[in-house]
Formats: sequence, structure tokens, C-alpha cells
Amino acid sequence: MPESLTLAPTEDPRRFKAPDGTLLSPPAGWVCLPPGDAGLTRRVKAAGPSWVVVEKRGRKLFSQGLWAPALHIEAARAKLEAERSTDAYAKRREGDVARRERAQEQYVDEFSAELLGFLRFSPRWQLLAGALTVAVAKHATPVGSGTVARTERIPVAQRAEAAVIAWMRHQTTAYDRMVIPRVKGKRREVRGELAGISRAILDLHRVDRAHAAAACPLCAALMSSEPELEMGEPELD
Repeated sequence: MPESLTLAPTEDPRRFKAPDGTLLSPPAGWVCLPPGDAGLTRRVKAAGPSWVVVEKRGRKLFSQGLWAPALHIEAARAKLEAERSTDAYAKRREGDVARRERAQEQYVDEFSAELLGFLRFSPRWQLLAGALTVAVAKHATPVGSGTVARTERIPVAQRAEAAVIAWMRHQTTAYDRMVIPRVKGKRREVRGELAGISRAILDLHRVDRAHAAAACPLCAALMSSEPELEMGEPELD
């Protein structure tokens, strides 16, 4: 038996589909280790044969757990719990958490700077630029958020641009209420059209010209989510 297999779930909780279509059932003595403890999962996989059950939803993959001999799971859990109960482990964990928090703070600062660089709003609209930067960063940067801001496939500057357009798609357009035909490429087409509109709205704030904030989708969205933001109703030049 291979050391590790990646299988797909079926309607039967104890039947899984292999990549070649073969249906498999766990051997006697095997149980499912739920996802959530990466350290324990790694140790169980290293201990011997196991099955990783992964469900595909759209383009995303979701772990449904690891099937392995119950004895391997129990032994790995007992050893890990013993290690995690020591003072040395607690101190190491504190250090790890502190390092992650520092790294997250640095990334939020870097990402926010890239957001402002992409926006390039005129002095008249700097208050709006700051509010938009905070709103986008707050939504996009949390670890595990799954947003474009967390990907490492593209530079941070491109992540910032994509995050602004994504935020505006949901906050300043009717995208979330649209009924989009299930035709290949149609959703991408709609997103492209909305992105063009969002870029045009951003351009309005890159020139030193006033407009009625209440009539602007971006201004209205930010004033709605940030009641303390008062941009007023500047008169047209």
C-alpha cells in the first residue's frame, strides 16, 4: 500500500474515490483524524500509511481529514501532548506568536503603503484615500482570509491594486446581487466590466476637482461603513 494517498469524498462517509476512479474503504483499525492540528497531522503521516481526503469546491480544495491507523494517531497525539505541556514549548510558542504578529504588522504597513501608491488621490481626496486604505487593508490582510492580499504569486503592488478593485466590486457595484449566467467566462467578463467602472471612479479622485460625495459610489460606500468620515458636499468648480 502506498505511504499516502489523496482521495475524494463520496456520499458514503466510509468510501472514497482514488484519482483513477477506484472506490476505496479504510482498512480495519483506521480512523479519521479531523483537520485543524497541522503538527499532529504531519506526525501521523510520517508514522506510516495514510489517506488524505480532500473535497474540491470550485477551484478551492478543502481537507476532510486524514485516515490512518488508530494506533498511529493515538501514539502521535500522546507524544505531542507531552511535548506541548513543557515550559520550553510554551516559551517557544510565545516567541512564535510574537514573531508572527510582528511580521503581520510589517506586512499591513507595507500593503497599506502600496494601496496609497496605487490610489494616488489628489490632495482634495486624501481623507478618502486614507479611509479606503484602512477599509481594504482591514478586509484583505488578515492571515487566512484567502484574499488576493495573502497570495505570494504576484508582487505586493499588484496585490494592492487587485484588492482595491475587489473591494469596490463588492462595495460600490451591484455584483453581489447580480444573477450571472452559468456560462464559461461570463463571470470573468462581468468582473472585467465592473473593474473598468471602478477604475473610472478612482480616476475621479486623482484630479483636484470636487464632486458631490453622496452621488459618488465610492464616497457613499465609505461614508456608510465609516459614519465618522465627513467629506461634506463640495461644490462643483
